[in-house]
Amino acid sequence: MVQAPHDDSTWHVVRIKGIVEKFTGENATSSSVFVDLTSKVRVAFEAGLLGMAFHPDYPQDPRAFFLFNAKGTGTDFLLRVSSVETRDGGATLDPATEKPLLTIQKPQSNHNGGHLAFGPDGYLYIGVGDGGGANDDHGDIGNGQRLTTMLGKMLRIDVNGAAPYAIPPSNPFANNAMCPAAGRATGTCPEIFAYGFRNPWRWSFDRVDGTLWLGDVGQATMEEVDKVVAGGNYGWRCREGTKNFSPGTPGCAGATFNEPVFTYPRTLGQSVTGGYVYRGKQLTSLVGRYIFGDFTKGGIFAWDDTATGPRSPTALLQTNHNIVSFAESNRGELFAIHYAEQEGQLYRIVFEAPQGGGTVPTLLSETGCVNPASPTQAASGLIPYAINAPFWSDGAQKERWLALPDGAQITVQQGDWRFPPSSVLMKSFRLDNRLVETRLLMRHPDGSWGGYTYEWNDAQTDATLIRGGAERAVGGQTWIFPSESDCLVCHTDAAGRALGPETAQLNRVFTYSASGKTANELATLSHIGLFTSPLPDAQTLPALATPTDGTAPLDARARAYLHTNCAQCHRPGGPTPSGMDLRYDTPLSAMNVCNVAPNLGDLGVGSAARLIAPGAAAHSIIVKRMSRRDQYAMPPLGSKASDADGAALLTQWIDGLASCVEGS
Repeated sequence: MVQAPHDDSTWHVVRIKGIVEKFTGENATSSSVFVDLTSKVRVAFEAGLLGMAFHPDYPQDPRAFFLFNAKGTGTDFLLRVSSVETRDGGATLDPATEKPLLTIQKPQSNHNGGHLAFGPDGYLYIGVGDGGGANDDHGDIGNGQRLTTMLGKMLRIDVNGAAPYAIPPSNPFANNAMCPAAGRATGTCPEIFAYGFRNPWRWSFDRVDGTLWLGDVGQATMEEVDKVVAGGNYGWRCREGTKNFSPGTPGCAGATFNEPVFTYPRTLGQSVTGGYVYRGKQLTSLVGRYIFGDFTKGGIFAWDDTATGPRSPTALLQTNHNIVSFAESNRGELFAIHYAEQEGQLYRIVFEAPQGGGTVPTLLSETGCVNPASPTQAASGLIPYAINAPFWSDGAQKERWLALPDGAQITVQQGDWRFPPSSVLMKSFRLDNRLVETRLLMRHPDGSWGGYTYEWNDAQTDATLIRGGAERAVGGQTWIFPSESDCLVCHTDAAGRALGPETAQLNRVFTYSASGKTANELATLSHIGLFTSPLPDAQTLPALATPTDGTAPLDARARAYLHTNCAQCHRPGGPTPSGMDLRYDTPLSAMNVCNVAPNLGDLGVGSAARLIAPGAAAHSIIVKRMSRRDQYAMPPLGSKASDADGAALLTQWIDGLASCVEGS
């Protein structure tokens, strides 16, 4: 079940018999045929019309793409990728426009894989099973390990270039000739992105960080979920999950395998259905968790990728459904699809709100964080502060305060501040000197964090809570009010949730309006007993440069900018799969960006693209992404306007780098 780009109300349901139906709204009572491909689709055990993906520019680009078992001659179960075009502005697809792009011969009707989707790099990804009967195929290591066939693989092709497709230059085996349908005797297939899969049954990209999560159905003992990266070998049929399956098979002993993120035993389920990392607007502690299910036993589970130590998936719900697929709306909400031989059903997933022991007031004046008689002023007891390197917020000016419960203190861990339960951070945003928004980041009594946003009225007398986020036209620009879940996407657990308050950020002088005195913030907060241990002399502690301070060293200013705008995610333990470490004190050579090729697309730069290309900002993807506000933008949410000054700063810094050695 999929939505077209930029159409948040219409759903398209793919049916195995070869028909796609569409309906509008989540409570529709009728549907219509979007496209009928029954004359082209061969239906058998596990075979039929299996996957659909709209081109990201649909309907301007009129194509949708399908993965199905094609009718043909002989006994082979052909697996085909075709494009089909709209001729009426997107209302329907015309089956007469079908153009086959890629065909794969299969020995059996099962183990097709079946899902296809466009990645954040703009390429089309295609999940293909090992073809069925591959346990003894050729008496060798099976189709999953054989690089001369497209079976048992994650494929990646470029459908925006030459017909029928082009090979992305960053594919692991990109320099080889395209693979024929039957595979080849020698030579690696260049369409391969990753390999070693048995039956990759549903997979997805995390809409925040681009991670590719995949459920691979097991053979007899366990189910597995993988994070798929370019060139990765996920083991089948040398291994099933983490255990040897056919260890004596030639080629297995010397192979290197990518470990699953997790596996689960047959007591929990018998056929994994891959899902999505939840990034929707519902108020739930499951934001950022991977939600998936099991086809055979009907369970729905969550996986917390940030937890440490031995752990297993969390059971959320036991159903009596055959959960064949999940769907993600354009807004990030999730749905489950029940497969039945006659008529299946579609289900909306609704999360229970976290139990925090209280409610969030509707008006800012009722929160206790502001003076109720004059809500533009912070309540008595809140401590104002400022930071050296502010986060880019679409040109807004910001004011900040913090509050701790009586007798509680902050723990400092390697410069990050860990706030006690019942702490509150408050930040107000102004455009043209008018209050637009006030945000509260609260650590609840149970230790969980929550983010809440209030929109100021035109009279500037109070602000109203916004649930689920919103966008407003403010002073000639579009202003984003983040949802509760959006707040926790950026305020990562790896960075301690509270981002601004940290030692290097507050090592600066500040004028306190209540007293008129100017003093170092660290010294002041330590003096009034806010820390579990008194801080050393501020002169001995690190201090971030201010990116706009032209008197500070260029390197320090650029590193401070990356730290405050990017390092909350791009750091060890962060939620991204890239391995980047953009903290200000990480040596350039250890940041995993300098002269490193991007793994999520080159944005048109070509083979010279690097995350940071020393001496060549024009080839540096970090600058490219921060200068955009589309699906390739960084940060990926919360901003409608790019930071021209920040991009100019990083451009100057990168153009001045001679190598990847610090200070070069």
